[in-house]
Amino acid sequence: MTYAPPVLSNRILAGRRTDARVAGLTLVVGFALLTALCAQIRIPLGFTPVPITGQTFAVLLSGAVLGSRAGAVSQLLYVLLGAAGLPFYAGGSGGWEHATGATAGYLVGFIAAAFAVGYLAENRQDRRFSTSVGAFLTGNLVIYLFGVPWLMYTLSLDLPAGVLSGLAPFVIGDTIKIMLAAGVMPAAWKLVGGR
Repeated sequence: MTYAPPVLSNRILAGRRTDARVAGLTLVVGFALLTALCAQIRIPLGFTPVPITGQTFAVLLSGAVLGSRAGAVSQLLYVLLGAAGLPFYAGGSGGWEHATGATAGYLVGFIAAAFAVGYLAENRQDRRFSTSVGAFLTGNLVIYLFGVPWLMYTLSLDLPAGVLSGLAPFVIGDTIKIMLAAGVMPAAWKLVGGR
């Protein structure tokens, strides 16, 4: 057995912590960029300012992969970069007007949803398809809980009109994204041997 002097051991541990921080920061930035990329998958709907996008897929995965805090930070970074004017929002939009407009509730919901999915993943709810579906469905509902009321407020809609404009058109697409994400995570866990 070899002896490592305390100073050397401390340097090795400090190096590993630094490597882990750099890797974590890289993943946070990577998921913010992935969300921006998925936002460019956009199908506008004529009757609502909320388009169909690929964003929620990236949001749900950010929480599952990064955990609650880092997942939420990745989505906060995405929202802030878009608000600062980068073309990160749906269809290459960005700027303060878009960050605070009719779809702002969904953007805030992304942060909360990533946290919620991350919390459930930290409690091993992303290991099997059945529990992954529940975790991602929870995240999606969180997005709606923020998005639909804000949409109703900004457009002066009543509840039925809010549901028709901000929830109903997205159920099928979101179901597909939930199923895809729920299939990815258990497969990823099997690939890495459950570590």
